Amino acid sequence: MFPPQKILFPVDFSDRCTEAARMVETFTGHFQAQLTLLNIVEPFTRNDVPVDGTAVAKQQLATYLAQELEQLDVSRVVLEGDPAAIITEYADARRFDLIMMPTHGYGAFRRIMIGSITGSVLRNAACPVWTGVHMEQMPPLETIAFRKVVCAIDFDDHSCAALTWATRFASEFDAEFEMVHCVPDLREHLVLEEDLIAGAEARMKALQESVGAQGRITILTEEVPSGVCGCAGRAGADLLVIGRSAPDGILGRLRANAYSIVRQSPCPVVSV
Repeated sequence: MFPPQKILFPVDFSDRCTEAARMVETFTGHFQAQLTLLNIVEPFTRNDVPVDGTAVAKQQLATYLAQELEQLDVSRVVLEGDPAAIITEYADARRFDLIMMPTHGYGAFRRIMIGSITGSVLRNAACPVWTGVHMEQMPPLETIAFRKVVCAIDFDDHSCAALTWATRFASEFDAEFEMVHCVPDLREHLVLEEDLIAGAEARMKALQESVGAQGRITILTEEVPSGVCGCAGRAGADLLVIGRSAPDGILGRLRANAYSIVRQSPCPVVSV
């Protein structure tokens, strides 16, 4: 999965999608990856007669971001069906290393980038998924940089996968690295809270050593979404990495909070 050599970019021709393309171009160019632009046409009828929209979609996709991506290895694919299912099935069947998609879109099938569609891709895709909410704040291509990476982890068996990916990404860009973990707020039981923090810190250090990671360890007594996103914001993170397993969704306490983290994060999120 790392480095990403095959990147899938579902597109709906929206402004947000075009803004996200700058980050897609950065990833593809830096890792010299193969990039696939995937447009999905949802079946529809007019006067009870099925309409084939693939021809129009192929024409539009053929010229979409043509100039911006002309120096990259790009394939363009149009498929018909349910967006969430198609994205996941296509990515899994062709063994993509990374899916990149803005959280929201405004195209003819804008559901591709919101709500249950994003959630379904996050739950079911076998590869890491990059999501970005604040596309209107995407910097110009020439100024995109990764100076600080934050990785939020739980202590599930799969936590190493997220930490390993985040560590290697930070090393690739010579970025500062920080690990964050949230424990329950038990201020009314101060001794128990101190024990939880001490135990979490010890486990974090052990996990850090197991993957050869280096960086700051932060333990917070906050709710997971606000704690993780607050940490990323205070750190000025350029990327937040969270853990995920393919069939079961986001791991541990992150599982129920993954979409909230994606929505609230001040920076793009990679769910591994």
